Amino acid sequence: MKKVLLMIASSALIAACNNSGTSSASKQDSSTMTNNSSSMESKRERNEKTALASIEAFNAHDVAGTYKDAAADAVDYFDGSMKPAKGMDSMKAALQPFITAFPDIKGSNLMALSDADGKHVIVVADWTGTFKGEMMGMKPNGKSVKYTDGDLFTFNDEGKITEHRSIQNFGTVMAQLTAK
Repeated sequence: MKKVLLMIASSALIAACNNSGTSSASKQDSSTMTNNSSSMESKRERNEKTALASIEAFNAHDVAGTYKDAAADAVDYFDGSMKPAKGMDSMKAALQPFITAFPDIKGSNLMALSDADGKHVIVVADWTGTFKGEMMGMKPNGKSVKYTDGDLFTFNDEGKITEHRSIQNFGTVMAQLTAK
């Protein structure tokens, strides 16, 4: 009987040691996964905040602020209907005429969404503005525009914007400006 009890106790001790080792390893794996998940979430949150800040700067008609968190070699593809602007100076120069043409341009109902790793963030907004300044040779006519747009931002690991694309086709805006 003593031998049976000794064998059960030994088995229990071995099982406890094995579970303890496994538990410790599991805790480390779980901790690593939590840290990775936390840093991934932090990266996502950081990039979403940066994208929203860029749109808010645009809302304030602050061209420099719009690109404040962009990498020096960033590219703005806009909606794809014009030549991409490469580099900070080119991007600012390409954006300013739009703000001049629509001095009251404003995005509302901003919503940021990102992919799992936070590398791509899209900010969706409802935009309104009035054509009050010359744009691409067109004289202002005081017509209002209203459209929904998504601004897609791509980020590097340091949290800098490397690319921007507008999903709205600028033809929709132009149709509203020239419609009779």
